[in-house]
Amino acid sequence: MCRWFAYVSETEQCLLEDVLIVPSHALAKQVHEHYLPKLLSHDPHEITTEHEITARNRLFNVDGFGVAWYTYAAADFNHDGNSAEHPALYKDNRPPLHDTNFRSICANTASRAVFAHIRAATATPVVTVNNHPFVFGRHTFMHNGEISDFIAICRDMVDLMDKDAYGNISGSTDSEHFAALYITYLTGGKGKASWEKQYTTEQMRDAMRNAVGAVVKLQQKNIGDKAKPNSLNLCATDGSQIVAFRFRNHAIEQPPSLYYSTKAGVTLNRKYPDHPDGKENPKAHKKPEEHGSHVIVASEPTTYNSKDWNLIEKNHCLMVETSGRPHIDKVEYPTEWNAAMK
Repeated sequence: MCRWFAYVSETEQCLLEDVLIVPSHALAKQVHEHYLPKLLSHDPHEITTEHEITARNRLFNVDGFGVAWYTYAAADFNHDGNSAEHPALYKDNRPPLHDTNFRSICANTASRAVFAHIRAATATPVVTVNNHPFVFGRHTFMHNGEISDFIAICRDMVDLMDKDAYGNISGSTDSEHFAALYITYLTGGKGKASWEKQYTTEQMRDAMRNAVGAVVKLQQKNIGDKAKPNSLNLCATDGSQIVAFRFRNHAIEQPPSLYYSTKAGVTLNRKYPDHPDGKENPKAHKKPEEHGSHVIVASEPTTYNSKDWNLIEKNHCLMVETSGRPHIDKVEYPTEWNAAMK
């Protein structure tokens, strides 16, 4: 199952190397061992054994990666009235730690908003264009999970997209098609020019929910009572706000893991004391209270201080406004959206 990491702050930049490479459990290292506090015990003295921890998490995310980071570079050179930060994007098919270009970018790039993703392909080719994140103007999107029976509803999904959103699709994944559907609902189908606008977190949440609902309804229409549940851990940002869903339309089954933190960014920043692995940090030269407010959303915690991380419950949505204040909403949906138990 794919894994992703998102960071956003109004004032505090993070160094990509600090958040994506340095920690022992950084996203770039989440190939087959996973850390899931509040979902699965990692203490060998408790009921869960070391064997079970390994066996239940032996998933290989080796089908490519991508990272988007927000920068003012283009705005500083383009005098077109658009002063917003925009995402720079880098993708490759190799595991991230084998890519020297990625390592160099991370060692020399800082940003107030970062989206990063490692991919475990399902039924689509392992090619660069299929790697997340996906960018629509100032908006960036990524996904962990699967739209069930995607081939059966893909053509009908396309019919719901505006032409610019559809034209922005480069690959063949269910995730990128969902992203195009999300941006269509977010902008009201007004096309590419509307991708530069900032929307409220409530509008982002509603667009994401409407896209989920459209997918479920198409499945029910095309597949009927044989429709399977979807795993939709979804995340979108405009560079200063984030909306993230942890969703599965099944009465008892869980979606993939998803956590958030408003503290771990201090531990993941070499300017400040503490270290994600609990080591001494000789490079620290600032006090923790000097760190700006921030929110991290991630498939798994990247520091081993589990008390700094909160599990996002099933069928809940995290919204982070420009002020940096996180808010959790329950994703309300009709019970008829639930797939039948198989």
